[in-house]
Amino acid sequence: MLEHLSAQPKDKILALMAAYRADTRDTKVDLGVGVYKDASGTTPVMRAVKAAEQRLVDQQDTKAYTGLAGDPAFSDAMIDLVLDGAVERDRIAAVATPGGTGAIRQALELIKLAAPGATVWLSDPTWPNHPSIIKYLGIKSQTYRYFNAETRSVDYVGMLTDLGAVLPGDIVLLHGCCHNPTGANLTVPQWKGVIDLLKEKSAVPFIDIAYQGFGDGLDKDGAATRMVASSFDNVLIAASCSKNFGIYRERTGILMAIAKDADQRDLAQQNLSFLNRQNFSFPPDHGARVVTTILNDPELRADWEAELEEVRLGMLDLRKQLSSELRRLSNSDRFDFLADHRGMFSLLGTSPDKVEKLRADHGIYMVGDSRMNIAGLNADTIPVLAQAIIDAGV
Repeated sequence: MLEHLSAQPKDKILALMAAYRADTRDTKVDLGVGVYKDASGTTPVMRAVKAAEQRLVDQQDTKAYTGLAGDPAFSDAMIDLVLDGAVERDRIAAVATPGGTGAIRQALELIKLAAPGATVWLSDPTWPNHPSIIKYLGIKSQTYRYFNAETRSVDYVGMLTDLGAVLPGDIVLLHGCCHNPTGANLTVPQWKGVIDLLKEKSAVPFIDIAYQGFGDGLDKDGAATRMVASSFDNVLIAASCSKNFGIYRERTGILMAIAKDADQRDLAQQNLSFLNRQNFSFPPDHGARVVTTILNDPELRADWEAELEEVRLGMLDLRKQLSSELRRLSNSDRFDFLADHRGMFSLLGTSPDKVEKLRADHGIYMVGDSRMNIAGLNADTIPVLAQAIIDAGV
């Protein structure tokens, strides 16, 4: 049996990680892996997470299964965090999932059940797992322009032009904030324009929000998702707790399905629970319970929000430092976009050849499409990266 398997392509980021580990240069810089790191290169456990975990150790008296949809308290807490009352609670079906990736997978499985002939529209570029899972599931897909490599900003005109071809019932996947991989976000007026177009086309929005709190703050980062959610009868929302709670390995995510009314919500909830049963039965609970504990305890929540804000401001400061150093070295403003982008990532908008030159000549590791993890920088490596970018002719 096994001899009939085909070799699968290697994961580019995992391959990049292996190459970085094998590099013996002391000056090497890892900007490839999409994980937050502090100035020492560590992905820390947040203070509130440690406190919540200790509370669970002291108080939890069972490890029995939760329901197929996960702990209802987790769904309630996350719906409040992401949507903040933008949609009536009795219109929202929700299930806990193994991370944001699990939420994406379950959303696409739901689309196969509910709209098997629909096309899923993806931004160009987007997170590589989006098209990979869609292809594996055999779902039709199209792309819409999103990033202008010249201006390093959103190609709003191109985006609207391409989305003009969307058919009724098609699904349009949008990044709620901190676009991965570009770091370039729609403005509020641009979001309104996209909403108006999708309503005109009778399309269904699908929001992937994986970085709430990493861009402009928890509330501002959730604003676009709330605008979309309150504007349509049906919306899918996949949210991740990996980044803003720093619990990557706990695989904690949630999928929300907004329905037209309570009856439609009940039907969606049945189907979401069914899909969980088919794929993994009961979702992971530890991370979800940690998140619930933090969000429902005023003291822990305040400490979490304070530390998350420190993380956000630290990344903004790194952006400003890098942009300023590149302005000094290039004597131009062509890298100012780095200070305008938000979240962990920015797309340099350069060629794979120059990305390879950065790696070979300077030990700068980033994904081949020129996505770099800003959180992988610190005060010592910013001058190294800036000089390498200039020397490579980016």
